Amino acid sequence: MVFNSSIRYVDGSLRIDDVAVAAIAREVGTPTYVYSLKRIGANYERLREAFAPLAGQIHYSVKANGSLAVLRSLAAAGAGFDCVSAGEIDRCVRAGARAEDIVFAGVGKTRAEIAFAVSQGIGWFNVENLAELSYINNAAAAMGADAVKVALRLNPQVTANTHPYMATGHGAAKFGLTADAVGEILTRTSDFSRLDFAGIHLHVGSQLGDTAATLTALDAALELVAGHPRVRTINLGGGLPVAYRFGDEQPSLGGLVSQLDSRLRGYEVLLEPGRSIVADAGVLVAEVLYVKRQAGQVFTIIDASMSELVRPALYDAHHEVAPLRKTIGETVRAQVAGPVCESADVLARDRQLPRLQAGDRVALLTAGAYGMSMASNYNARPRPAEVVVSESGAEWRVSRRRESFDDLARFEK
Repeated sequence: MVFNSSIRYVDGSLRIDDVAVAAIAREVGTPTYVYSLKRIGANYERLREAFAPLAGQIHYSVKANGSLAVLRSLAAAGAGFDCVSAGEIDRCVRAGARAEDIVFAGVGKTRAEIAFAVSQGIGWFNVENLAELSYINNAAAAMGADAVKVALRLNPQVTANTHPYMATGHGAAKFGLTADAVGEILTRTSDFSRLDFAGIHLHVGSQLGDTAATLTALDAALELVAGHPRVRTINLGGGLPVAYRFGDEQPSLGGLVSQLDSRLRGYEVLLEPGRSIVADAGVLVAEVLYVKRQAGQVFTIIDASMSELVRPALYDAHHEVAPLRKTIGETVRAQVAGPVCESADVLARDRQLPRLQAGDRVALLTAGAYGMSMASNYNARPRPAEVVVSESGAEWRVSRRRESFDDLARFEK
């Protein structure tokens, strides 16, 4: 059975590229995240080629997965980076990214973060507040920087076809600036002598089910900037979906690019995908601790939890569950739950799974995005190890060791 080009069963054993996941689990323990750098690179190239007709520049959205190993691999492949904090900018610089290939977004940038970003010489600021322009301008003046490029983030007041927590372009969302605010700022650019108002930014949500909201937002943005010839860059954000369920159909990238191409001729185009590059390249490996039958249900208790993968509790998100050893035979409907002291700590509900028992190991699939990056120490749980399988697919290494109890207490006294 093949899940994608890198994750599949070979002779009944779940493998990531050429590596048996069971071998990693035996040596590193569980819970552990494992990422295929080969699959990440293939996903990046697929998007780069798909958007080539637009001459689009890909800026990977770091919040999806900020592993230094992942960032290094993408930087080597030529990707730029979309950051939403000074910490993410620092990680990208440490990973070898060029400062001019970094975009700094976010609705709540502090003045210290803005000063840090200016000092690094990053390529773009995506601006979401009027006062933010003064902060950037003042920081640029203090450092002697000129022509700091900014893109105004438009809130187009459209509702995307996605989970409510992932929709960012509707009127009640905290993100972006109204069309009136953008229009007013573009008439006052001379107030900010150190800034270059060269772009406009859009992002209507994540895991978008269709392209309608993006195209509606783009049309509104193009109409807004039509009278401002200095604005020649359109940042379309991200939001490209991935298949979390077996059999999910994905919208055609070719169809989207065709519709964008007719609108964006003459513009520089930036894109900020995250999930679509890393999600299906990662798994969370866990061990079965207990199996119990209660109230007519089967509970498979594993050693991974909402502390390691919060998406099911936060979004009711779906992750397929794959045993590391494929078996043929009777299945049972089970609830796959973690050990955290919360009723929400259920990672998979009502799944038809083999009759697992204590000591068996499973992988939660499509966990490369918003897994480790959203992990916490809730219930004083050390965060898991991270492992990468190399770009060649032949070797693996621990890229981040498992936290210890000493790590949890390190900053307290």
